[in-house]
Amino acid sequence: MMSRLLPSNLVLGIAPIVLVIALWQGLVSFGFAPAVLLPPPGFVFSRLLQQLVTLTFQQEIAATLIRLFAGFAIAVVLGVSIGIAAAASPAINAVVRPIVRVLAPLPKVALYPALLLLLGFGHGSKVTLVAADALFPILLSTYYGASTVEQKLIWSAMAAGTPRYEILFKVVLPAAMPSILTGCRIGLVISCIVVFLAEMITSTDGLGHALVTAARTFQAVDMFVPLITISLLGLILNGLLGAVRSYLLRGFPEA
Repeated sequence: MMSRLLPSNLVLGIAPIVLVIALWQGLVSFGFAPAVLLPPPGFVFSRLLQQLVTLTFQQEIAATLIRLFAGFAIAVVLGVSIGIAAAASPAINAVVRPIVRVLAPLPKVALYPALLLLLGFGHGSKVTLVAADALFPILLSTYYGASTVEQKLIWSAMAAGTPRYEILFKVVLPAAMPSILTGCRIGLVISCIVVFLAEMITSTDGLGHALVTAARTFQAVDMFVPLITISLLGLILNGLLGAVRSYLLRGFPEA
């Protein structure tokens, strides 16, 4: 059954991308958008293949990935830790809940000028912004998953004499894993968006900087190359995280 579902899911996943590219080509071919401003997709993908083998563009990708992974890793560690702690302790929950209610709706990019003043124009400000934006989906998903663990699992572990801290790691954390990984996938998408935006605002390297540099010199094809690259990176990373999720949740019915 799974072998039959995989090809159909693959087709359903590729079809929207093909439609978008076809629409893009149609807009250019029928003159709805000038090729100077909206180059044909064939030119963009050809230029992307040329850029991928150059050391300069590889360094731009590496700079973006370093910031993305660093910020996302910080968000995962903090989000899972605080979410589990808040679900396990009413006192911690009482402290965390109002902070989350105030800060979660706040657009974190509004804090970027302050981060630049505090941390400078290097990696620190961008990594912090990525971590701040990706934190709350992971934290909330972890808290929800840990809070909805069946009490009979915890009672059984306590009846067996399992220490409280071991219950968190051996019972609560595994049971909350589906919700945690869902939050991580959302946080990863947000990380891709935020790191690109931060590099566009102020950076001397990275894919966002490459886009701004191309826009300033009116190089439309080179401007679309970083956009396609960050989209492909997000697609690949999301697929890898989905594979990790399937592996970790292979014993869960919903997986």
